[in-house]
Amino acid sequence: MSRTLSVKRFTGAQVSGYLPELARLRITVFREFPYLYDGDAAYEERYLRTYTDSADSVMVLVFDGARIVGASTGLPLADETYNVIAPFREQAMDVDRIFYFGESVLLPEYRGRGLGVRFFHEREDHARSLGRFDLTCFCAVDRPLDHPRRSTGYQPLDRFWEKRGYRRQPALKASFSWQDLDEDRESPKSMTFWMKRLRD
Repeated sequence: MSRTLSVKRFTGAQVSGYLPELARLRITVFREFPYLYDGDAAYEERYLRTYTDSADSVMVLVFDGARIVGASTGLPLADETYNVIAPFREQAMDVDRIFYFGESVLLPEYRGRGLGVRFFHEREDHARSLGRFDLTCFCAVDRPLDHPRRSTGYQPLDRFWEKRGYRRQPALKASFSWQDLDEDRESPKSMTFWMKRLRD
């Protein structure tokens, strides 16, 4: 890792001062396939307050000097929005024992340096430190293999996630709405959850 790069972990309201920069970072990274997100800074800042409002949330930030170039988030599933929690309740799972990983975003020029692995380690360590979670999970957007905006160099992250111990859960799906780059309004997108047992 470059001498100028540092990784810092924050919880709850500690990250409040970084919200505008984090919103810009998310919009930049999520324009890429598979999310193709035509983002809005005001919406992003409102969304990120879900994390600042949760006392047990975690946000792992990567700094290049003073600039944020990567971020990874998580919080107790019970503190998430209804559409995220609902699939677990439908499967009669105890949402109070599950820690949810929101997303990891990293600018392209900083990839391939082990930061993706670090994001998982930091968030899992945080979830374990709270002492009340048995499972961690996250969700990923479902896009067809022949999607017209899929770039030739795109590599799905399934194998990377599997190496971290996560398994896809086809029975657990949520719906999120956002506006794709080629859409004139928001539309629902299917997201499938991946899950790992922190402890038995």
